[in-house]
Amino acid sequence: MDGRPTFHDNDTAPPNGMLIAGLQQGLNMDKLAHAMLQAHWRDDADLTDRDTQVKIANGIGVAPKPLLDAALTDEVQVIYNANTEEAIERSVFGSPAYFVGGDLFYGQDRLEMVERALRQPYAPSKYA
Repeated sequence: MDGRPTFHDNDTAPPNGMLIAGLQQGLNMDKLAHAMLQAHWRDDADLTDRDTQVKIANGIGVAPKPLLDAALTDEVQVIYNANTEEAIERSVFGSPAYFVGGDLFYGQDRLEMVERALRQPYAPSKYA
């Protein structure tokens, strides 16, 4: 075992599709993203499992059906693929990763640095 969750190498399109679908539907996806990360890293959850997706969404009061219905549609997957290409271009190497201006922060243990960067960026960015 290399310290990664059991399901770490599973397809990320379904859970990421749920988040993108929610954004497309005008929802705030912060709580769902946090709940997914927590379930993955703390609880060793399989985020590609539909029952797990439903449980996570219901657990934070988000209706899962509209998200699940849209998650793997062509429209959402085009956005997912564009996001993936941007991540590759920006040298993202893992999850969770946070950008503030031109700075990349990798891992939950960097949130204090993210908070500081929100107050005063470390470097200029071509993406800002």
